[in-house]
Amino acid sequence: MPQHFEIAVGSILGQDHRRVSQNNQDAWAILTRDQATIAVVCDGCGSRQGSGVGAELGAQLTAQTLAKLLVEERPEDEQFWQTLKERLLGVLQAFQQQLGADSQVLLDYFLFTMIGCLITAKTTWIFGLGDGVFAINEQIHRIGPFVDNAPPYLAYSLLWAAEKGANPFHLQIYAQQPTEQVQSVLIGSDGVGSLIDAEAECLPGKSERVGQLHQFWRSDRYFQNPDQIRRRLAQINREIVQPDWTAQQVRKVPGLLPDDTTLISIRRKSTVEEDCC
Repeated sequence: MPQHFEIAVGSILGQDHRRVSQNNQDAWAILTRDQATIAVVCDGCGSRQGSGVGAELGAQLTAQTLAKLLVEERPEDEQFWQTLKERLLGVLQAFQQQLGADSQVLLDYFLFTMIGCLITAKTTWIFGLGDGVFAINEQIHRIGPFVDNAPPYLAYSLLWAAEKGANPFHLQIYAQQPTEQVQSVLIGSDGVGSLIDAEAECLPGKSERVGQLHQFWRSDRYFQNPDQIRRRLAQINREIVQPDWTAQQVRKVPGLLPDDTTLISIRRKSTVEEDCC
């Protein structure tokens, strides 16, 4: 089944993080198995010093744990996604204990949002927790934003006291569709929202438009060159210097993507669309 799909991915540092000399706090992971394709994007909490580490761990851990669970259980089973969450939390708790068993460790290093895609021969799922963007068969969906720009994080489950009531931090199933009906899927961090908003803008210093999000699954060039999505995002987010003749000064014009932006695009290989950019 995985041979029926092709995958492209790219990630860049956002302008806001570049301005304060922070690293890219997004991370991604892709795994293909005989009967499944798994893709995950995680976004670390921007206000925490080590959240990029947590996002990288979260993406790799989620993909690998999900792949192992598929050998044991069926995603259609009622407890499958709850089991996935419990196993992820078990690993995070083990890391916490190794680093000092302090709740501050969780807050500093393991706060990340998650959005993932699981494609099996029978069914395709979009799942996650926190904000982000996904598209399936041309239909684009945004998750969030949340109140006070504070999305739920998986690690909050380890800090939740039983007396507060039922734990609200559960993996969500955002979409479920028969795989035979799936032509394209895109998952991305919340920075993709700014990419969507900028579609009518010109690339910095150029007359070319940013273009619609569907370019990333319709255009062949993104699947022919493994670095092409990153290059396109870098074009969109390029900071340029322009002369202001009226003020008689030179000014910097920032790129169009303030937040770290990561996307994974998956399409059926038989899909042939005209190149649009």
